[in-house]
Amino acid sequence: MNHAPFSILMLRPSAEFTLKSNRTRRRLQQELVHNLTDALESHGLTYRISGAWNTYFVETTAPGQAAEVLCRVAGIGSIVPIERVSQAELDEIVRLGVEAFAELVRGKRFAVRARRTGNHPFRSRDVEVALGAELRPFALKVDLTQPEITVHVDIQEDRAFLYAETLRGLGGLPIGSQGKALVLISGGFDSAVAAWLIMRRGAAVDYVFCNLGGKAYERAVVQVAKVLSDNWSYGTHPRFYSVEFTDVVIEMRQKTRSSYWQIVLKRLMYQAGALVARRSGAVALVTGESIGQVSSQTLKNLAAIEAGSELPVLRPLLTYDKEEIIHLARRIGTATLSERVREYCALTPDHPVTGASSETLDREMAKIDLAVLHQAVERVEEYDLRSLSASEVVLPYLFTETVPDGAEVIDCQPETAYRQWHYPGARHVDPWDLLKQFSQLDRNRVYVLYCPQGLQTAYVAEVMQRAGYEAYSFKGGTPALKAYCENHPPVAVRASGEACEEP
Repeated sequence: MNHAPFSILMLRPSAEFTLKSNRTRRRLQQELVHNLTDALESHGLTYRISGAWNTYFVETTAPGQAAEVLCRVAGIGSIVPIERVSQAELDEIVRLGVEAFAELVRGKRFAVRARRTGNHPFRSRDVEVALGAELRPFALKVDLTQPEITVHVDIQEDRAFLYAETLRGLGGLPIGSQGKALVLISGGFDSAVAAWLIMRRGAAVDYVFCNLGGKAYERAVVQVAKVLSDNWSYGTHPRFYSVEFTDVVIEMRQKTRSSYWQIVLKRLMYQAGALVARRSGAVALVTGESIGQVSSQTLKNLAAIEAGSELPVLRPLLTYDKEEIIHLARRIGTATLSERVREYCALTPDHPVTGASSETLDREMAKIDLAVLHQAVERVEEYDLRSLSASEVVLPYLFTETVPDGAEVIDCQPETAYRQWHYPGARHVDPWDLLKQFSQLDRNRVYVLYCPQGLQTAYVAEVMQRAGYEAYSFKGGTPALKAYCENHPPVAVRASGEACEEP
């Protein structure tokens, strides 16, 4: 059997599977096979899965792509692309081994390693000696201590699998095997990496986002969560819960001491998470907090904040420094998106408390009408991340039908149209010039762009959003904005339709 109809990848579960009882191990393996199947099907790969207990085999017509996908499935210890499959006969193993590896060992130091399962008329040592002797004329020399190439022969009952490359798997435990957790996600480096680490330990995750910065901010965070869901959450369908937190923050700022705002806000977010967890079935919260990274993350503050949580709070990044976190974010594919997410702390007290007690934090919390929080959670928006299409991630966030207070309006009409009518106070910029120049704009402002149909500015707004700006295209373009002005006049507008200056 020189060639299987498909190429074969041999998978070995994480080493810690062997530490589990047989009952637990069977459950983990069932979860793992479910997740493997979902991973391969999600990418449209043709496959067959066989094997059990210590080894699984994936037969596929696209081994390179399949290996790349399977490296992202939690619970897999290693992935081995099989070069040849042989009958468990010594002469056949040697013949196919020379055929597969003669060129690979040419001019290099090499070794042969064999292991067997089952009864055979030869030993593993016999395989190593016989195949090594036949490969020796092609190689520089045999080196059993520090070989450049190691040829492996894995003999299982009546078949032998020959390979020379082993890919490292993600390790950990199959996602879903440890229940569900709810990640408090902000879109930055930390919370995304925390989600990835907790998934690697077998927890399925949903996400809750306490929005302090508008729909463009929400879109940026959804994109981060979608990368995690599409590329790492095989076997599950994570949900994204967006809670509008503006009213909650207003209530907090009016009722509590400013030095406590940072930790009161965290406590409120924990409580929002606990309320959403009842809906999602999560049994723990996950945060991206790291000891001492910011004022709210001192040990005393973390203890005070957590004292008000009805769910356990898991902090997988507790001992990581920022450099380590960013390195992991680059590995998992969220770093580029996270570095463009604007920081929406919304709270900048001059002297934030760094050593709060749970008692003093409780007293600050008692000043707040928590009905505002409950109302915000009742209005939560929910998304199935893996089902979201590319257009659903982008289009709903590109357009606005209002001009928010304090927003700068940019007119992208032709010059002649601008002279005939423009939004009061709007600055005229050609859309292509704006694409080249927007990096000079203040990142802390909101921008509303408009053009005749609203299509050119939708493209510009998308580019600006990807760069971390909160920018929108007015839906419906100039005609819709004119109609909006009639009902929401920002300044006096002459009957002719020409915008006039404020008196």
